[in-house]
Amino acid sequence: MSNVNFKPLADRVLVEPAAAEEKTASGIIIPDTAKEKPQRGSIVAVGTGKKDEPLNVKVGDQVLYGKYSGTEITIEGTDYLIMKESDIFGIV
Repeated sequence: MSNVNFKPLADRVLVEPAAAEEKTASGIIIPDTAKEKPQRGSIVAVGTGKKDEPLNVKVGDQVLYGKYSGTEITIEGTDYLIMKESDIFGIV
């Protein structure tokens, strides 16, 4: 788990995506151009929520989100996604 110096605002969360699969179940190595975007990651930072709507996720939660959810950003050389809590499907 990363310790990042970033605080999202309102109902936004910062997610560190899980690594993309390197091999298939049968052992075939997947080239970089064919890898699927990860849809799973861990919450690194959370905002304060909206008025009367507290956030349901917390730092450390493993979550599932949409394939094209969030905005990719780089902080201190590490790639993250910043997204609204509503883009998260659930906690794993």
